Amino acid sequence: MATTLMTFVRRNVGPGLAAGALAAILMACGGGNGNGGGSSSSAPEQSGKQGTTQVDVKLVDYKMELSQKTLKAGNYTFAVKNDGQHDHAMEIDGSGTEHKTRTLAPGESANLTVSLKDGKYQVYCPVDGHKDLGMKTEVTVGGTASTGSGTHSTGGNGY
Repeated sequence: MATTLMTFVRRNVGPGLAAGALAAILMACGGGNGNGGGSSSSAPEQSGKQGTTQVDVKLVDYKMELSQKTLKAGNYTFAVKNDGQHDHAMEIDGSGTEHKTRTLAPGESANLTVSLKDGKYQVYCPVDGHKDLGMKTEVTVGGTASTGSGTHSTGGNGY
């Protein structure tokens, strides 16, 4: 009887436990779907909030790339991803508004949802003088919104 039970465990239970342990290790090392821990190496998803437009923001060492820089007044989710080698964040400041993301380690992402009214806004990295190194741009709200057909980059030279 003991031999039969041990054979059953080796043939049926053992491989299942090994597969489960491997899956747990892969998820802990980032092999999961990116929904845990507040960071993900994949691109942020479209905002689920009705009436909110997404603007993709790519942070690279000492420059910022926004999918749109001319917007209409309304609600926006800035989907921010740090593709650089250093810690970065995004801050938007203007027309009585000041909001920022948490500091993002390389590869991390965050969403920042804000309501913008007509005016000009500075968008920059508030980390360790990165703004002065050219990690800044300007967003204009009002008039006709950009189609988002191109990527706008500061190229490290500011506004």
